[in-house]
Amino acid sequence: MRSDAVKKGMATAPQRSLFNALGITEEELGKPLVGIVSSQNEIVPGHMNLDKIVEAVKLGVAMAGGTPIVFPAIAVCDGIAMGHVGMKYSLVTRDLICDSTECMAAAHQFDALVMVPNCDKNVPGLLMAAARLNLPTVFVSGGPMLAGHVQGKKTSLSSMFEAVGAHAAGKMTEEEVDDYVCNACPTCGSCSGMYTANSMNCLTEAIGMGLQGNGTIPAVYSQRIKLAKHAGMKVMELLEKNIRPRDILTEKAFLNALTVDMALGCSTNTMLHLPAIAHEAGVELNLDIANQISARTPNLCHLAPAGHTYMEELNEAGGVYAVMHELSKKGLLDTDLITATGKTVGENIANCTNKNPEVIRPIENPYSETGGIAVLRGNIAPDSCVVKRSAVVEEMMVHEGPARVFDCEEDAIAAIKGGKIVAGDVVVIRYEGPKGGPGMREMLNPTSAIAGMGLGSSVALVTDGRFSGASRGASIGHVSPEAAVGGPIALVQEGDIISINIPENTINVKVSQEELDARKAQWKPKEPKIKTGYLARYEAMVTSADRGAILEIKK
Repeated sequence: MRSDAVKKGMATAPQRSLFNALGITEEELGKPLVGIVSSQNEIVPGHMNLDKIVEAVKLGVAMAGGTPIVFPAIAVCDGIAMGHVGMKYSLVTRDLICDSTECMAAAHQFDALVMVPNCDKNVPGLLMAAARLNLPTVFVSGGPMLAGHVQGKKTSLSSMFEAVGAHAAGKMTEEEVDDYVCNACPTCGSCSGMYTANSMNCLTEAIGMGLQGNGTIPAVYSQRIKLAKHAGMKVMELLEKNIRPRDILTEKAFLNALTVDMALGCSTNTMLHLPAIAHEAGVELNLDIANQISARTPNLCHLAPAGHTYMEELNEAGGVYAVMHELSKKGLLDTDLITATGKTVGENIANCTNKNPEVIRPIENPYSETGGIAVLRGNIAPDSCVVKRSAVVEEMMVHEGPARVFDCEEDAIAAIKGGKIVAGDVVVIRYEGPKGGPGMREMLNPTSAIAGMGLGSSVALVTDGRFSGASRGASIGHVSPEAAVGGPIALVQEGDIISINIPENTINVKVSQEELDARKAQWKPKEPKIKTGYLARYEAMVTSADRGAILEIKK
């Protein structure tokens, strides 16, 4: 066993004395040491219940003959961090989580791991760590929040942000906003729509690293405790069979995940995280493949914010495996791949039927014949940008309008709430990319303000930052190259006409190349916004969004 390096032979007597100090018995040292990575904290609603999940995992590991040992991982609540400097510290935690988990697992020589994440950057960070460490690993998340209920209708966090925009437009009273405050987020768990946390937890199932229900069983259901116990037991089986993450995280598995992504209509943040996870697994995942997969993959689900169904309903309809079963009817998945269940994809989904065709559309009757995410290119974004196509209204699929240019999120929000943005405009927010932010902030506040003010079907937003999964509308992010490195988005001027054609995967500013070249000759880089601490180090190392904003050492 790997852990023999810290517990076998005379040379490890000092280490064994420290295990003794922990109260660990000789009998426990004789078993495999299983690290349980707990992301529990008291600031993230999706993580407040993880102590219960961790205790269940420990029971499962012990029942199956292992010795469970817990250590922590951090997590940021994107909702609480939204709209201020705190959002600069969201994406950047993905790499901190990966790095710190590597440090703990390697320093203490664990034999296997169970990852217990839930929210936005916590899930991909731990998937990156699993790929990097390549120890037998199972994931079990904390589960989604139940939908809220306001004025007799189900709702979620995206409605909360849009209520603020509606109040700014004079369409909602303060008392009505307070009703949302008290009822939009009623339980622990990751926010109840197909936002980033739930997208990544569902894709953890699809890619083969989580058990059935990992992405959809609500946080407050006892079934989730049972799932956690089974995850603890399952990791011991993977250890015995020597099934490791890189056996599971193959190129074909990532293509499966992208296919399920398109069918579910996941957050555009998956276009950052899947390439980063693939990089750690030694797989090159070029985003150009996303449009090829989208072209052949029907969109089967319209969960909030794209529609009016929520994670609890997806769970009741059969969950991720039921969606995968629909996709398999047309041969859209590789079903021969091994997974963390110890079985193949085909064996996992064989008996999983669609229990509600209103929540999961049958593959013969999809919402659209193409997938939920589109990758666009053009003279604004020669290296790509992304949009959640399934959350865009039909009238905004093709749009032209004048650019309203802002060099930070705060200025854009002030203009939107001040009534300075009108129907037809294209709001451009730049210098918010991985380097320019630094940290690539989510733009949920401006998109929600646009929607709340009744402009969601007439105004587009283009940014080198990114969007929350709670954003809807023609919200086009991850523009690469970003403004901070002189990407063409830095050259757009107020009033330039921007042309967006989502069906044709194009985005362009209607300015000649000669004019763009002249503007580039006059462009000067901005001074870094932050010059000390972790963000300064991150800015120096981070790559562009089209590469997953991975960190690289300059040589």
